[in-house]
Amino acid sequence: MPSLLLVVFVVQLLLHIINTVGANTINQVLWILYTKFPTRTSSSTAKASTLKREIVRLKRELNAVSAQDDFARWAKLRREHDKALSEFEKIDGSLRAHQTTFFSSISTLRWLSTTGLRFALQFWHSKTPMFWIPERWVPGYVEWILSFPRAPVGSVSINVWGLACASIIELLAEAMTATYMLVTRAPPAMGEPMTHKAEPVKEGKKEL
Repeated sequence: MPSLLLVVFVVQLLLHIINTVGANTINQVLWILYTKFPTRTSSSTAKASTLKREIVRLKRELNAVSAQDDFARWAKLRREHDKALSEFEKIDGSLRAHQTTFFSSISTLRWLSTTGLRFALQFWHSKTPMFWIPERWVPGYVEWILSFPRAPVGSVSINVWGLACASIIELLAEAMTATYMLVTRAPPAMGEPMTHKAEPVKEGKKEL
């Protein structure tokens, strides 16, 4: 069984990733992955993509053909275009309805596995000490704060441990971002000549 300390840390890490990347972005990525599996939805998505390309092609051909000069060909292309568009709209409407249901299910599952799990852990383990602080290591009022709200005094509660994990993850993320920015924005090499644009000299009127 995984340690409760590790479980709380992982939950806080997942929450940080979701807040950083964005729930909508995660939903879109999961939807793309879902449509790659051999299901009815994937076949409908592939058919919708094919119809969309066909509609664009027929639209271009329609624009290139004059209805007055070549009415027969224009009418044929128009019928094919309208048929493909009608079929595409039908499939696209079904896909959008299925996508809405998928996003709702994913959002519920994500909440239960992160925020909901965090609330449940804090409720069931409110009296469980995460670890004990050495005796007389900190003042008494600090021991009470670290044990808030219901853990034994002298220990660290699950609420305080969760806040500590969230703070450490945030600091590490900011440090990694700052390091990446420093590495990617390297200064120019030593000895590289620096070019300066010469400013034009404005000649004023000479006083006599």
